[in-house]
Amino acid sequence: MSAVELTAAEAARCALRAGLPLEGERHADVAATANHIHAVIGTLRDLDFGETPPAAHAAHIVEREVTDASL
Repeated sequence: MSAVELTAAEAARCALRAGLPLEGERHADVAATANHIHAVIGTLRDLDFGETPPAAHAAHIVEREVTDASL
């Protein structure tokens, strides 16, 4: 992870280049949010999950709905 943080001016330039012009008062907020996301992703990249399998969760189980044309 880079130690250099995105500045408000750089955030404005990047947004404009992406076709998303920002109002002047939003530049600092966008830069702060981008820097926070970058820090979180950097932390996640540093984690060693090793052989940890994905968690089994009931929400991931899809039950097939039985449809019958006769009523």
